[in-house]
Amino acid sequence: MDSGQYKIVELEHSCQATVIPGGQPMLLQAGEQVVITQTLGASVTVQTAMGYLVRISAEDSAALGLSRPVAETVNMNDGPFDLDQVLDALKNVFDPEIPINVVDLGLIYLCQAEPLPDGTHRIEVNMSMTAPGCGMGDVLKEDARTAIQAVPGVGEIDIELVWDPPWGQDRMSEAARLQLGMY
Repeated sequence: MDSGQYKIVELEHSCQATVIPGGQPMLLQAGEQVVITQTLGASVTVQTAMGYLVRISAEDSAALGLSRPVAETVNMNDGPFDLDQVLDALKNVFDPEIPINVVDLGLIYLCQAEPLPDGTHRIEVNMSMTAPGCGMGDVLKEDARTAIQAVPGVGEIDIELVWDPPWGQDRMSEAARLQLGMY
């Protein structure tokens, strides 16, 4: 299922969710009907019967009767560390409201690597949100951390949410603007 298909499902068991964009936790009850609106990356976005838009983690997606969402395969190799693999991994982290990954959305302001004495690398990422009041910052930050940890040669990860300069639509890639009809 891609972001353009909606599917009504009944929750097989209760599960935790995160309200979008506020970031508050919400318990969804077994038997509740929800509409799946997005299954990109490693989480699922659904709309509840009460109209809430919420994010369900990959770990809790079984409540939807789905196999665990799988992020697109990142072409990882066992060769030398490559910072491009970190950016490729971050392309599997999606904004839960907008079906665009954080790289193409322009939320990654800095992504750099420093070698560590043990031969691994410390990855430093500065990322922003589309709005300063977005409560999903910590959630997306953890999604980014999980994605980066899968890259061979990564030893440490430091991700910081930054607000300066403020995010603007001009930071989006051309492909993202085309996908959203913002030519």
